[in-house]
Amino acid sequence: MTKVKSIDKMNNSNQVNWKVVEIAVFRLQKRIFKASQRDDVKLVHKLQRLLTTSYYGKLWATRRVTPDNQGKVTAGVDGKKSLNPKQRLELVNNLKTGNKANPLRSRIWIPKANGEKRGLGIPTIEDRAIQALVKLGLEPQWEATFEENSYGFRPARSPHDAIEAIFNTIRYVPKYVLDADIAGCFDNIDHNKLLAKLNTYPTLGKQVKAWLKSGVMENKDLTTTEKGTPQGGVISPLLANIALHGMELEIKKYARTLKGRKEENEDNLSLIRYADDFVILHKDLNILLQCKEIIENWLEDIGLELKPSKTKISHTLNECMGNVGFDFLGFNIKQYQVGKCHSGKSQHGKQLGFKTIIKPSKDKVKSHLKKTGDVIRSHKSAPQEALIKVLNPIIRGWSNYYSSVCSKETYSECDAIIYQQLKRWGERRHSKKSKSWVANKYWHSDYSNGKMRNWVFSTREEGGMKLLKHSDTPIVRHTKVKGNKSLFDGDLLYWSSRLGKQHPEVSTRMATLLKKQRGKCNHCGLYFKDGDLVEIDHVIPKSLGGGKEYTNLQVLHRHCHDIKTATDGSIKR
Repeated sequence: MTKVKSIDKMNNSNQVNWKVVEIAVFRLQKRIFKASQRDDVKLVHKLQRLLTTSYYGKLWATRRVTPDNQGKVTAGVDGKKSLNPKQRLELVNNLKTGNKANPLRSRIWIPKANGEKRGLGIPTIEDRAIQALVKLGLEPQWEATFEENSYGFRPARSPHDAIEAIFNTIRYVPKYVLDADIAGCFDNIDHNKLLAKLNTYPTLGKQVKAWLKSGVMENKDLTTTEKGTPQGGVISPLLANIALHGMELEIKKYARTLKGRKEENEDNLSLIRYADDFVILHKDLNILLQCKEIIENWLEDIGLELKPSKTKISHTLNECMGNVGFDFLGFNIKQYQVGKCHSGKSQHGKQLGFKTIIKPSKDKVKSHLKKTGDVIRSHKSAPQEALIKVLNPIIRGWSNYYSSVCSKETYSECDAIIYQQLKRWGERRHSKKSKSWVANKYWHSDYSNGKMRNWVFSTREEGGMKLLKHSDTPIVRHTKVKGNKSLFDGDLLYWSSRLGKQHPEVSTRMATLLKKQRGKCNHCGLYFKDGDLVEIDHVIPKSLGGGKEYTNLQVLHRHCHDIKTATDGSIKR
């Protein structure tokens, strides 16, 4: 084990061999996963105890909630927003699981798209670190158990996997759809049912119970928490997934009771879940209605119920209860008849075909354009460079999210509307100038990628900033994660090849570099894993004349990047 040379080792990342730490933690997680697959409960608990008491485990958990944590500026009830290197080391040395937990800080209410608010409970830094440590042990155990079509808040799984699973289910057969949402899932889970399902050793069970019962401090008044897993904690999404585990198994159990071949029934009846949102698909409406009743009874047993306003029945091709198609995770999924015959059959008497089209939902397009409009209006007097700098990440992120479906037409519509928003922005700034003068000032020709383009919103100088266009984002089909594959199964070749391909949430430049590096960090030599914080680094720093060409770029872990920049002279001290 790496020896500590000084009390401020966390200040100098060179004193901590993060490669050794990560390998040690991951190997234990992999062993927990494989023991759970074999249903060796005794060994699972032994390895979990070993991981949660190990120094490396505590180091890794502390780094996750201090240097690596993007939300580290939010304080808990102790008022601490961040820790200095000495305090971080003290936290590592004092980290211990038990049966105590601080109350959550008074909830922060975040508005939702439907006008409702979501409450977040903020734990202290110490509790976040302990939660991260416990999650290191619990996650691989449950990854070996979770259902195949559960995709939310799981490592190496994404909304795009859920959408691709739906596409594969309906691509050959139109089906009825139960599109459902669980009312207040995180706030209403029955604690006793969750703790009974947890299946871990007593110390970890007591620690989880302490978090669930810790209460919420609101305006100096402590409110008890008798149910639910408060959102805002590191471990809350995992606990919610554990509570909801079994929904798909319950549906498959019902499918085996239906007449006909068991395999066909199980294949035709599908439940696909992302966190507390799920859909059930089957070609028979009566079977779907029976599934709805089964799920309602199953949820009632753990203190939950379906939300009527967000639960509806539809059909992917034909109208059902006034609905055709459905929205899920920001995507609109719908099938269209191929042909023009109103009778439903072609001239030769054969049934007409259909085509499945998945595209951004109208609500998400509307909210995206509202956001760009708000940004443009808030920059009435700002320089063009400042406006482009704010808009580009919004356009890039939204376009990348929808780049695996039929989005080209939507992209063109968004570009046209944003052009109108920018046109009004320019004309308001120069109300006494002609429209042609405004156009000449803010829109220019641009030669890039071997072609000339006109009407590019950009600065006048050569090589200046230019606004990205949605339509420039290439459409690349997402490859769904295989069956029950897990990040902890040890198949690094499979996972590195997935990261090396164009991913809907990874930029083209990042994907190209990942593929070039074969999924490895050039500094530590470890494979990147889903959830790692990675950054693009200049091999030769820009301050020393390094350019933006691919030969001078590489992808590094964030902590590896910090080590490199501290030693290559690219930052001033």
